[in-house]
Amino acid sequence: MKILVTENEIKCQWILAGKELAANNDCERIDWLRKNYLTEIARDNSEWLILYQDPKDKRFWELRFEFAEMHGGGPPSLIYISNDEAKEKYKI
Repeated sequence: MKILVTENEIKCQWILAGKELAANNDCERIDWLRKNYLTEIARDNSEWLILYQDPKDKRFWELRFEFAEMHGGGPPSLIYISNDEAKEKYKI
């Protein structure tokens, strides 16, 4: 599913199922959006943050890994950021 104009964040969650972690549907959605829909615009110097743009409405989305203490930074999140924030943070 593409991003709705009413959305401001999509957060993947890992859920403990017995002894294993299972990803919720938003994890698959973020992966699909990154591979099939969003346009990558820039990366920060650490490459932990990636700026994407929605080709339809031109909004900017930042891919974040918000749990540094977890393997691979934990589950990803896509967070809407304003044009001004994108320009300042990524020098675009």
